[in-house]
Amino acid sequence: MKVTFHGHSVVEIVTDKAKILIDPFITGNGQCKLDANKVTCDVILLTHGHNDHVGDTVDIAKRNNALVVAPFELATYLEFKGVNAHPMAIGGGHEFDFGHVKLTQAFHGSSYTEEENQQIIYTGMPSGILFSVEGKTIYHAGDTGLFSDMKLLSDKSIDLAFLPIGDNFTMGPEDAAIAAKWINADVTVPIHYNTFPLIEQDGQAFVDRLKGEGKVLQSGDSIEL
Repeated sequence: MKVTFHGHSVVEIVTDKAKILIDPFITGNGQCKLDANKVTCDVILLTHGHNDHVGDTVDIAKRNNALVVAPFELATYLEFKGVNAHPMAIGGGHEFDFGHVKLTQAFHGSSYTEEENQQIIYTGMPSGILFSVEGKTIYHAGDTGLFSDMKLLSDKSIDLAFLPIGDNFTMGPEDAAIAAKWINADVTVPIHYNTFPLIEQDGQAFVDRLKGEGKVLQSGDSIEL
């Protein structure tokens, strides 16, 4: 399978069966080279409801008749918007025809801001995602701080982990390095940094802490699993 990073927390996974997008924040994401009006996919996986993660989900899902998998309250909100959504909750897993999805803990917030109404919509608990397909497992931490139960993920034989390092809203590089050690993925990729001034970080410096187990992906770069 081919896994491509598109800046911020946007990850694209292409397998023999499906094209999957995680947290497709494209419009307004200065790092992303994709055109939201031309993106194709079969499935969208969402970690939580913040605007910089839900992004262009509604338009992309409707145009592609794509399934959206999200935490329960967020999935319900998106259904109200006319999206085909599958609700899940932390600790739960489901075997889809495109692969197995399990939601993990994440310590963060989760709400969608409708700026035109000056309204904040509660969208349930934030989550991380464990996605398994074709004998490989990918972990997308979503937005989270460091928490000790990340140690349990070392038993999941994770091939590729995406961890936020931006600080201020999520783990910074120091805590993310601890998380990477606990998770013990074959390869760890830093995400959720340098999109905005508040989360500017040195991705290569973070990877250097991991002693060969990390890789910086620029927007548009891919890894084959």
